Amino acid sequence: MSFNLTTLWQGINQPNSKKENQDKLKSQAPEFSRDHQISFGSGQRIQASSAPEYFGSHDKINPEETLLASLSSCHMLTFLALAHKKRLPVVEYRDDASAELGINAKGKTFLETITLRPKVTFAQGITVDDASLNKMHEKAHQHCFIANSILSQVIILPES
Repeated sequence: MSFNLTTLWQGINQPNSKKENQDKLKSQAPEFSRDHQISFGSGQRIQASSAPEYFGSHDKINPEETLLASLSSCHMLTFLALAHKKRLPVVEYRDDASAELGINAKGKTFLETITLRPKVTFAQGITVDDASLNKMHEKAHQHCFIANSILSQVIILPES
């Protein structure tokens, strides 16, 4: 199984800040737009940029958010598969995930900590105790392809 996408950046100078901030930006970073487009094999497209702190557009998805979304989505889908196998119908799954940048041992910036905060609502009449729920999340994390592909510390804080 393989996956493909196309990332396209075109060298169009698109200022991403107000005129009064442009002189400050010029002194801090090279003049180029960080805005780009990512086209997925499914045909979907997203508009992306770097994080605003790195001179990107605040209204576009940044690489850190896409990695966070990938992990959150993979964990959810793995959890849902486990719940399905256990015949525990889920009616809603919500994850208010976050990520924190840090500096690694080589002095490089990386996503140091990713925290998932899944809240699962099971169908009426279905009760899952906290220990079982935590075990399901642990197993979902162990089997999540994305979690197995990253070096960041991942913390899972299920809400009950």
